[in-house]
Amino acid sequence: MTTPTPTTNPTPPPATHPLLQATDVTMRFGGLTAVQGVDLTVHTGEIVGLIGPNGAGKTTFFNCLTGLYTPTEGTVAYRGTRLSRKPHLVTQAGIARTFQNIRLFANMTVLENVLVGRHTRTKEGLWSALLRTPAFTRAEHHSTQRALELLDFTGLALKRDHLARNLPYGEQRKLEIARALASEPGLLLLDEPTAGMNPQETRATQDLVHAIRDHGTAVLVIEHDMRFIFSLCDRVAVLVQGRKLTEGTPRTVQADDRVIAAYLGTTDDNTTPGDPTGDTP
Repeated sequence: MTTPTPTTNPTPPPATHPLLQATDVTMRFGGLTAVQGVDLTVHTGEIVGLIGPNGAGKTTFFNCLTGLYTPTEGTVAYRGTRLSRKPHLVTQAGIARTFQNIRLFANMTVLENVLVGRHTRTKEGLWSALLRTPAFTRAEHHSTQRALELLDFTGLALKRDHLARNLPYGEQRKLEIARALASEPGLLLLDEPTAGMNPQETRATQDLVHAIRDHGTAVLVIEHDMRFIFSLCDRVAVLVQGRKLTEGTPRTVQADDRVIAAYLGTTDDNTTPGDPTGDTP
């Protein structure tokens, strides 16, 4: 079987128009500022990495992008339109995500898990489902075909009838990605997709992410594995203490002394008050 296109996206905007544009995003929880004034853009055809030490605010920032949190300040726009603050509407708009901790329906089959991801693209209502109308039957058939294509794309076709909880860890991660792709996103957000993986699984995940990008879906990824990030991404942004420290090509970021200091927990004499590499939040 030939490799299918994992998504069917609308005509992309001009290259000068960001696919995703987060502007001055700030998230406070009472007196704690988890994310402060973060700007980030993702363009069509890009893989962008988001890195930073533990507690830097990366997942909180993801939650602001996907509607799980409503930013205290700032805006998030997708294809030039400000996003709703409801997660299901964000998914309908064209943004899908995976989670740091795997969130599968453990007692459902692999195929059923992917079909769940199709719900935002299914227009038939409750009565159509109960009456099994011809329109519902056609939609159900189309969803099943798309789900099977995605299982083939992610290498899980032979496991379609297995319960999700019986899959090895690395394949559970792949299943999460397949389910996210089932919503046909233009932008896929991956939160630590290689956490807990062995080197072989990590390489396979890198190949999968490149294939997703090559089939038309941009990717924004959080990851602690620096070798993975620097070999995968077109651009990398660094968060430290909730603020964006720097952004650039993998080579530029990798050579930045401030990034090295942030990961080693050290500072230099030139660190200014309020700088995210310093002690002042």
